Amino acid sequence: MGKLQSKINCSTSKYRPDDYVEEDSPAQAVQQYSPAHTGAVTSVAALTSDLCVSGGKDKTVVVYNWRSGAVLKRFVGHQCEVTKVACVFESNSFFSASRDKTVMMWELHRNSGPSQHFPGHDLVVTGLAVSPDSLQLCTGSRDNTMCKWDIETGECLRRAAISRNLVTHLCWVPAEPYVIQTSEDKTIRIWDSRELQVAHRFPVKQYIQTYCDVSQDGRYCISSSNGFGGEGCEATLWDLRQTRSRVREYKGHFQTTASCVFLPKGLGLTPVVATSSHDCMVKVWNQDSGACLVTLCLDGSGPLASLAVCDSSTLLCASFNSGIHLLRINSVKGLELQEVATF
Repeated sequence: MGKLQSKINCSTSKYRPDDYVEEDSPAQAVQQYSPAHTGAVTSVAALTSDLCVSGGKDKTVVVYNWRSGAVLKRFVGHQCEVTKVACVFESNSFFSASRDKTVMMWELHRNSGPSQHFPGHDLVVTGLAVSPDSLQLCTGSRDNTMCKWDIETGECLRRAAISRNLVTHLCWVPAEPYVIQTSEDKTIRIWDSRELQVAHRFPVKQYIQTYCDVSQDGRYCISSSNGFGGEGCEATLWDLRQTRSRVREYKGHFQTTASCVFLPKGLGLTPVVATSSHDCMVKVWNQDSGACLVTLCLDGSGPLASLAVCDSSTLLCASFNSGIHLLRINSVKGLELQEVATF
């Protein structure tokens, strides 16, 4: 189908302020792979160095080879939209959460249905995090509860409820028993998974917190904010060490920032983070200074719901209107972010 732009017939101007000027960039041929989903893609995660797992409004979970551009396997079992997917990198197992109030575990080489079910929430499951040793699972929901599960048995080991704590995302801290949680109550919490108790609350933000990620060294976490017209819409860097304080904000999106991730240090000496937004833009930021280094507009994509880091130069971005975007990061001649393919 040629360049991605050739199949777009809708404008993203409604997501931008009147004075927005798009950055000039050379035209690039964008490969069109076989689509992973038939509708909006809600979540994507890197499974191996070649494979990603994604979930969508079509109720399916898909394992996709993003290097070759082919669906490896499609998993069916949820009764409603898949809201989140999660996995431990280089494992054969992965998990999906859904509006059907359940979480399912899937095996890459299993041909039948899910290998484990985790029922128990009363509303849509919106948070999903796997322990680094793949033994435990934490889930969160709009029912105000957090649950800890034994992955092998499917047993709910702990349950904790906090009034108005509508969970939006979960992320496990590497090599630690702690889980970071964002919420519609504008709070970022650190949970101690051993007793499933809140170990720390960061200062309340002004807007709903939509997503969180933790750096590989476990020193920092980043959260993203809801917003409109440039109000809110920021990402925030937090120190997870003794001070446990706000370090920096990254401002520049015009609509809700839906996802935020730390990028590998192989990109250069300066640590960088990436964000995606409902304004159809992906931005890469200098983690230390807060400066926006590069912006890529995925015209016609609609809200960009999820980011996944595949390797030191590859980023996946899930969208509502145009599937999953394969992005390439190049730091040879200054930092560049290019769209390579969609699927």
